Amino acid sequence: MQVMINGEPHRAPGKMTLAQAVALLTSAPSGVAAALNGAVVRRAVWDSTSLAEGDEVEVLTAVQGG
Repeated sequence: MQVMINGEPHRAPGKMTLAQAVALLTSAPSGVAAALNGAVVRRAVWDSTSLAEGDEVEVLTAVQGG
């Protein structure tokens, strides 16, 4: 299965959840948001949100600074 994560193609050998896709980019315990096909997904359901062929995932992390 192939999905786009932050604009880059990623191939998964089998099924993938949104939580697994986010983990490819960050291990931050907080300050992370994810959208699936343009819709923000609550963190509480990342583990139960399955990805499908061609899905587009955007992962955003908050950073501090000035």
